[in-house]
Parts: sequence; C-alpha cells; structure tokens
Amino acid sequence: MTKIHIPTPLRPYAGRQAVVEVEAATAGEALAALVARHPALRPHLYDEQGTLRRYVNLFRNDEDVRHLEREATPLAAGDTLSIVPSIAGGAPDAAPPRPPKPEPPAWTTGADGLPPLSPDELKRYGRHLILPEVGLAGQRRLKAASVLIVGSGGLGSPLALYLAAAGVGRIGLVDFDRVDASNLQRQVLYGTGDVGRPKLEAARDRLASLNPGVRVDLHETRLTSANALEILAPYDVVADGTDNFPTRYLVNDACTLLGKPNAYGSIFRFEGQASVFDARVGPCYRCLYPDPPPPGLVPSCAEGGVLGVLPGVVGLIQGIETLKLLLGLGETLVGRLILFDALAMTFRELALRKDPDCPLCGTHPTITALVDYEAFCGLTPVEQADAAAREWEIGPRELADRLAQGGITLIDVREPHEFEIARIPGATLIPLNTLPAHLGELDTSREVVLHCHHGQRSMRALEFLRQSGFRKLKNLRGGIDAWSKDVDPSVPRY
Repeated sequence: MTKIHIPTPLRPYAGRQAVVEVEAATAGEALAALVARHPALRPHLYDEQGTLRRYVNLFRNDEDVRHLEREATPLAAGDTLSIVPSIAGGAPDAAPPRPPKPEPPAWTTGADGLPPLSPDELKRYGRHLILPEVGLAGQRRLKAASVLIVGSGGLGSPLALYLAAAGVGRIGLVDFDRVDASNLQRQVLYGTGDVGRPKLEAARDRLASLNPGVRVDLHETRLTSANALEILAPYDVVADGTDNFPTRYLVNDACTLLGKPNAYGSIFRFEGQASVFDARVGPCYRCLYPDPPPPGLVPSCAEGGVLGVLPGVVGLIQGIETLKLLLGLGETLVGRLILFDALAMTFRELALRKDPDCPLCGTHPTITALVDYEAFCGLTPVEQADAAAREWEIGPRELADRLAQGGITLIDVREPHEFEIARIPGATLIPLNTLPAHLGELDTSREVVLHCHHGQRSMRALEFLRQSGFRKLKNLRGGIDAWSKDVDPSVPRY
C-alpha cells in the first residue's frame, strides 16, 4: 500500500482525509486510483487533456517525480506520495502607488566597513554576542544588513518583529492596506487601537518601540513590474509574505534578475510552506511551480481561513532563514521545501532541484525582464472585470429588493460551519464542493443568486452552473460580508 498525503486545499474533495492509501506500482497508478475513489479531485489534479497540472507537484518520499520518471516513477513498499500544490497565504497586495522616502543611515562604518555597536547595543544583543557563531562581528553584520518584507500581514508581522529585535539595521516594508479588526487574530504587529490606521504607520511605530535603533523604510505602494526592481535593489534579502500569485511570481522574478535570495513562506488553514529561493545556487519559485493555478482556484486566507498561530510559525521560519543568510550560518532551505501541518504537528522536508528548462533561471532563459504578472496569472484586466461584474453580479441592496418581490432562489455555497456563524434569511446551504450532487434540486426556470463570504467561491459556483446549462444566474457582489454592511447589520461579520 502507498500512502498519499492530501494537502488541506484538496481535502474537501477527498472526503476530508489527510492521507489516502492505495495499491499501485507507479506514481501515475496511485493518482489514478486516488481520483477513481474521489472523482471530485480529478479537475484539481489533471487538465482537460488528462495531463497533471503544472501547479501541482508530486513527490515520492522527498523527491519530485519530475526529476525521476514522472508518473512512471516506481513505488516500493513503504513509499509515500505527497501532493504539493501552490498555495496563496500571507498578506494581500493591491493599491495606488506611493513613492518611498529613503533616509540615510544614522551611523557611520568602521575601518572594516561595518558599523560599531554602542554600549546600549552591546547589552541589548548580549545573548547573540555570546554565541560563537554570531559574536561581535556577526552582530555588526546584522546592523549593516537590510531586509525587505513584502506584505506586513500574518507572515510579515513576526518577520518584522523578530528581525527588528535581532538588530537587523534596515527593514523595508511593502504594503498599502489599513488595519482591520479581522487582522488582529494573527497579525501581531498591530493592536486594537491601530484599527483603521495605515498598516505601515502602525508597523513603524511598533518597531520603533521595540528597537529604536532599527531604520524602517516604508514603501506604501503596490509592488509592480514598473517599480519592483527599484524597490528590491537596495536590500540584501527579500522575504515574501504576500497571498496572491501575481506578486509571488513578481518577487521571485525580480529577486532572480537582481541576484538576491528570496525567503519564501505561504499559509493556508492549518498548513504552511517555507523555502529559500536563490537562483544563483539553487532553484527559483518557477522551478517548483512553472504555472500559476487558474484564478480563484486557490482561496486566500480571507476565503479559506487560517489558524491564527500558523503564520507565526511559518513567518519565524522565514525569519530564521533570513538571519542565517545574513550571517552566513548553517544550512539554509535553498533546494529544500518545508511542509508544516499544524493539526498533525509534523514537519516534512522535500528536495527541490533547479529545472534546466526553467524560463527564468534555466540553461536557456527566455524571461530576461519583468512581465505582466496579472496577465501571466490569468487575471482579467480591471475594465473587463468590471464589465463582467455588471453582467453577472447583483448588489446587496438590489438583491434585498428582489427577494422582497419573490421568485429568486438564494444559494449559499459556504461551508456548514460558516453558515452557523451568519446567514441571509431564506438562503439554502449547498457547499461549493457538493454543488454537482445537488443540480437536480435546482429549478432552471427560476433565477438563482449565489453567495459566499466575499464573492469568490460563489463566482466559481456560477461558472459551474453556467457550464451545466443554467442561464438565470447572479453572484452577490461582496458576498454576505457586503450584505451585512449594506443591508442587514444584524448579520454578524467575520
């Protein structure tokens, strides 16, 4: 028997199992047995031509089957298979640009090019100084070092706090969002009094109170192909804490073109991933995931949820790797991917290899400049998205009027535990992954309005129903969250 480890995003399609045992002689046979037992998994693993999707990786024990015999990779007794899809997780990224205002460092360097430590700093960093691997020279290197953290959310919070506490001399933060009450469950940079403030202002104040000797650069802007190289260039290490694929590929490509290491982390529900991508000495992110998943397939933390402590664990792994890179200590995660399962409290390590055919860092690269990452990830331009929204979406107030008139079937595609938290009166619960089994219960002559938490899952449900022949369809713009804000404040927000 071969054990197949099912990642959290795919467990709803596999009977919510974390491990499935099958009998198979090869990796391909094992996957075939898996999807035969759980057919709902097939579109998530294979494309229309029956080819394993390029944003889903398969490992036999700790080896990527792409570097073995692919799906013909033989399985021996005791072997395990791990399905490793790309996951989002971190902090969102989108906003109008605002140019950063760099400031000169407050110290001067010594004869060796490193800044000295003051008596107060010698006391502050005493537990570092007595480590032979760090010592005085190492602490001075940290003071001279610079790290850019892209996203100051769940992952960026512990990263920024611990790097500042460790004495990294210059920390750059890229974000543009404001603190929301829903952030406080995991984004430990902020407190209740910060709700409504720009995140970067609140982060600057918190880091200044923690360690006033650290310079904090604020880049209150969306990271784009136009500004990424300029923003990343001054920093020694870049740490990726975003939760969207366009920015993740952008950070990877910019780091590769600039020759900088990228401390990578991502989270989803109870699972996390961490690695270090440095194309100078190992693989880049594109070597692991050549293609992004289709838009909307992988939910963000806002849609899928996340255990509040999880980003702390993964963010601290990123922080440890960042300090090791700056100090030149130990074995970094270059060429290795750490998978953390909080429910099982297990860490698994998978080996990564550089892809010689990688278009960015391979033998014959074809990507030599930053590209349009929204287009690369299949996201619709804003103008087209707005037009599509007008055609297929309905606003909360309009829905309230239509419900009062009758003749509408309102379908909630969230999960049962979400339905218990908040619901729109009259809605019928049909979770997204069970929708195919309930098609016969829906009346095609009535208008069907679908909704979820924010509108992403329900749009996927709408697309499925369209392909199944339904035509009278609408998606509630902004989901039940917008309904609560605009129509019925008694419906709890979460």
